[in-house]
Amino acid sequence: MDFTDDLRTTVTSAAARLRRLAPSVAATPRVPGKWSPAQIIGHLIDSASNNHQRFVRARFRDDLRFDGYDQDAWVDAQEYQSAPWPALLDLWESFNLHLARVMESTPADVLRAPRADHNLHLRAWEVVPEDEPATLEYFMRDYVAHLKHHVRQIDPSLADPPALQRSAAS
Repeated sequence: MDFTDDLRTTVTSAAARLRRLAPSVAATPRVPGKWSPAQIIGHLIDSASNNHQRFVRARFRDDLRFDGYDQDAWVDAQEYQSAPWPALLDLWESFNLHLARVMESTPADVLRAPRADHNLHLRAWEVVPEDEPATLEYFMRDYVAHLKHHVRQIDPSLADPPALQRSAAS
């Protein structure tokens, strides 16, 4: 699966480079009013946590309907701004390497089954219209694209542009 390899490569490469950031730099927003690199990584940990459950649960259901979460409130509540930078990176990297295993272990028929009942018009980063079927594979690819988007916010050279496919075939 190309998107799982992409996830592993992106996370491993980015984590290695981000470990060179001083904690004070990681805690400083690049633009006033926006998240710092530490808060972005924290948000990506929250995204991994929420999507881990979504990906596993979707294996046993006929729909792709998932609860949302208030990303700003989660980032604030967990105080990623002041969390130890190396520990955040370790957790983010480990969680995403585990997610790559979860993605790879999902049977192809489950990945590619069109699901008419979904709320990816609300939950996906690159939304799927409510009246179009969606696949779990699309949602997993979307997760990788979302992660790469945020990694590029920290350092544009860390992730290449995302490639999404909405169709069931890949």
